[in-house]
Amino acid sequence: MKLISIVVPAYNEEANILSMYEKLVQELHLLPYRYEIMFINDGSSDGTLLEILKLAERHPDVKYISLTRNFGKESAILAGLHRIQGDAAILMDSDLQHPPELIGQLIEGFEEGFHQVVAKRSRTGDSKFRSFLSSFYYKIVNAVTDVDFVDGEGDFRLLSRKAINSILQLSESNRFSKGLYSWIGLSKKIISYENVQRVKGTSKWSFWSLVNYGIDGIISFNLKPLRVCFYTGFLVLFLSLIYIAVTLYEILKEGVGAPGYFTTITAILFLGGIQLISLGVIGEYVGRIYNETKRRPNFLIDISNADDYDES
Repeated sequence: MKLISIVVPAYNEEANILSMYEKLVQELHLLPYRYEIMFINDGSSDGTLLEILKLAERHPDVKYISLTRNFGKESAILAGLHRIQGDAAILMDSDLQHPPELIGQLIEGFEEGFHQVVAKRSRTGDSKFRSFLSSFYYKIVNAVTDVDFVDGEGDFRLLSRKAINSILQLSESNRFSKGLYSWIGLSKKIISYENVQRVKGTSKWSFWSLVNYGIDGIISFNLKPLRVCFYTGFLVLFLSLIYIAVTLYEILKEGVGAPGYFTTITAILFLGGIQLISLGVIGEYVGRIYNETKRRPNFLIDISNADDYDES
């Protein structure tokens, strides 16, 4: 029988670990597959690791990795993908907002020959403001990036072994998984489901963490902001030359008038703003280059009961 690996990153999800495992097993027992459930403790400060260790002691199908600190969800998922043994992997959040009831449909798409089977959630239960921001963001990011992003598609998906190996070949430190899933290509099937609200615990995504995550999506797969700075610089230079020519003509024709404070301060603020924005965009790319050149690992493992995947 084929082996299905469930990859579950967890950060301060003590209240959900046991419930997550029970619901996963309830669904997996109905399917004709072997399975392993890989929990990744992403430097939790509560009892998340203890709950995982209790499960691992009682159930041989439970594998775990505990990272030395909180490296972030992207790194936790990568750590799990490195050590799972399955013919396919299903990525799921530990907060039960990814319904285990969809596992059968995901595997069905895998058996149909798709390398990625993606669960796309609706916006049911989200505020109108958040839904608007999300829709607006995806329109912007798809207009400026070289990969396609779809609103509602996240980490909840099945990856075939070929897709997993393709992801593992991408060694960059600044990882934005939504873009990586799109970048590797491969055949994809979409499964839609209604959004599920969190029951226990609190979301680890603050407003500013979502903003930073959104910026990562734009920067990671896009050089267009640099080109925008280039074009903006030329536009400002062109307009400035026109302004100088007009001003010089008026001086030659009418003579020197009283200096205009408004004109001076407007020019300074406008040009200064353009320069600061351009430096900020350039700095963002330079910072990412700096991080990549250090070649630090994406994560460090404290303890684990799972070995690295052996492709042989």
